[in-house]
Parts: sequence; structure tokens; C-alpha cells
Amino acid sequence: MPKATRRKFPVTLTGRHDGSSSTPRASRTVIRKFHTLLKQQKSVQGDALANVNREIEELGGLEAYQRMSCIGQSSDRGGGSEKVLIGWLKQMGWAGLVAKENEKERHRLLEVGAVRPDNYGDCASWIDVMAIDLHSRHPSILEQDFLLMDPGQHREAWDIISLSLVLNFVPDGEDRGRMLVQAHSMLRLGGLCFLALPLPCVNNSRYITMEHIRELMDAIGFHQLEERWRPGGKMAYWLYQKKTPQEGCHGERFSKKKVLRQGNRNNFHILVT
Repeated sequence: MPKATRRKFPVTLTGRHDGSSSTPRASRTVIRKFHTLLKQQKSVQGDALANVNREIEELGGLEAYQRMSCIGQSSDRGGGSEKVLIGWLKQMGWAGLVAKENEKERHRLLEVGAVRPDNYGDCASWIDVMAIDLHSRHPSILEQDFLLMDPGQHREAWDIISLSLVLNFVPDGEDRGRMLVQAHSMLRLGGLCFLALPLPCVNNSRYITMEHIRELMDAIGFHQLEERWRPGGKMAYWLYQKKTPQEGCHGERFSKKKVLRQGNRNNFHILVT
């Protein structure tokens, strides 16, 4: 099974240190630096590439980056997003077994970017979870790159896919779009995609707005069911249901970056080609 190795954090966080003293501002600074270095990795060679790799290692490498992800899921930084998804599933009447081929089965949920193995432990009677991450820190989490999963093997195989605090850790806009398109392919018709992002990724981006992300998801083939965020908040949550996309609906509109807002903004964007 293909694997991928990426990620990072300050070299001072080594050994058993869990990075819990990291402030939100410090974490965001390191994340931005790491994303910049990842982009450079794709465009340089030789000594320049060696320097980029050295900088990544000096930031702490993969293990420290994973610790940062854990910190990012703490309750004071928008964590616990599974509670939002579970609440929506219960409201929709999904808190039970589903009839499939004359049998009753649990809903199959693919949790992408999992850093804890038991986020859905209380729902084990009606949710069957496969948790994956680029760098597993627990034997119950499969070490797997979502983008390298076999599209044929997983086509329409899942009832729910969770992309919570995932897209914002992907440094490339095209890969973010690929993740959303692949999630659509891997969901059964009527299946659900849960998306959670830091609110500034949308509300303070020069390339993304709430209306834009709704239209982009609709073009991919997702109908928005739920949306939750508040002005000044830290997180935004969405729940989408898979529908059949219109042929060629992506077009040029979502394949290139277009400035939608001026001013001091971030560069978060999603491209669908």
C-alpha cells in the first residue's frame, strides 16, 4: 500500500515533548513556513533541494508536525469536530444501522487525517470507521496518503468521508481540489462529506469566499446540507451530500486562481482542474 511522508515543527520539540505549550500564533507561523518549503521542494533540485530538506528537518520533521496536528485538534483550537458531524448525523436519522442488500450494516466512515483512534468510539454500534493519516501515531490508524488510495478499489465504497482540518494542511491548491474530487468518487450516491476548516481559510482569503466554496462544491457534485460558523470564530464546518455532477461542470472558473477580495488576505485556494 503506498505511503507518503511529509510534515514538520520546531527542532526544540523533540523526544517526548508534546508541544502543548505552543501558542496558536506560533503554530500558524510554523505551518506557513512548512507549506512554503513544500512548494519549493517541487520546483528546485540539487543543492537548493538539499537546503530545503535541511530546513524542513530543522523545523522538526514529520513527527513534530504530527504533534502540531494533535494540538490543532484540541478543544481550544477548534478540535472535537467529530462532535459536530455526529450531531448532524443524529439530526438526519443516521444514528443506526442501514439496510444494504437485505442486511443491516454500520455506516462506513473514512476519517482522513486522524490523529486519535477513538474519535467515534461512542458510535461504534452504528459507525464502522477506518482512520488514516500520512504518519500514524497509533496502531489503529492506518498510515496512508488519501490521494494515493486506489480509486477503483474505493469507488463508491464509503457512506461518509471526514476531511476535518485536512485541506488546510495540504500545501497545493490543485491537491486540495483533487482531494475533494476523489472524496466524491469514493462516496456512494447519497453519501456524506464532512469538511472542517479554520474559518480564516475562507473568510480571510483573497481567492475563497463562502459563496465561492459552495459553488465549487456544487460543481464537483456535492449538495450542501449543513453549514456552521460564526463571525470571529475559529472554525467552519460543512456537511455535503453526493449528487451526480453535471458533465464538464468544473470549467475554467475553478481551475485558476481569481482574486475575489482585495486587502491584506491569505492565499488559501482550491483548484479543480
